[in-house]
Amino acid sequence: MSNKKGYSQANALIGSFFDSFKWTKSSYAIFSSFILLILIIMYVWWPLVVEYFSYFREDISIWVQMDKLLIGIFLFMSLMIMAQADIKKDLPIILIGLAGGLVIESWGTQTELWTYYTNERPPLWIIPAWPIASLSIDRLYRIILRFTKKIPEKVFTILHWFLLPGFFMLMLVFIWPTIGKSLTMMALIFSVFLILTPKDHRSTVLVFIAGSGLGYFLELWGTTRLCWTYYTLEQPPIFAVFAHGMAAVGFWRVYKLFQLFSPKFNLIFSKKLKIS
Repeated sequence: MSNKKGYSQANALIGSFFDSFKWTKSSYAIFSSFILLILIIMYVWWPLVVEYFSYFREDISIWVQMDKLLIGIFLFMSLMIMAQADIKKDLPIILIGLAGGLVIESWGTQTELWTYYTNERPPLWIIPAWPIASLSIDRLYRIILRFTKKIPEKVFTILHWFLLPGFFMLMLVFIWPTIGKSLTMMALIFSVFLILTPKDHRSTVLVFIAGSGLGYFLELWGTTRLCWTYYTLEQPPIFAVFAHGMAAVGFWRVYKLFQLFSPKFNLIFSKKLKIS
């Protein structure tokens, strides 16, 4: 009996895992938009594309020169954004990621915590990467949430007060050279707000972990390819990795606010339409 129960539980877990990657009609629309976005970026910033391919050498195998980390990140994020996609739910995530990414990139490049090889502050071609990453983190969070339901809430409460304040101390050390900048002060205040006003310890911790996990590979690629460089010259600095986790928590909290107020806005809007 115990063996049968074990097999059934294992099958349920496997089934649940694969259910997380189901494609919907929205999946194809989102992936098509992703590819179209890449093509538009390549067209608008064609000189950068030409410069990139100019580094390829004819006397060396293409396979050797291929950026396998970049390809791996692309394939992973493509799979993630297509998993259980829903245009209505995903559109706010995309818009929040786009706006949030612009704010973060503006802060980092204006204060010179990091710089891009093009010396733009910030380069517009990097901004669309944020909503794609936001969608990927959303999918990762949902997958992890499925497999951590049996873990007691107390564990996540402890993790919250260990991980997030720990990140804040790391952040304080890293950004200290720019402590007098208004954008840095805003980033610190927002981080303190997120840490001290948790709405859901479990989700906060899981989003932070998902964001940091994806952030590691994004930062590893960007810093080792010298696409962007931090003032510490680390490849990557540990702060930057966990900063993706905190950014993901911030985006998630804004998304939750949107979910809270959108029905009220829709009700007000519909009433105005009836009156007119």
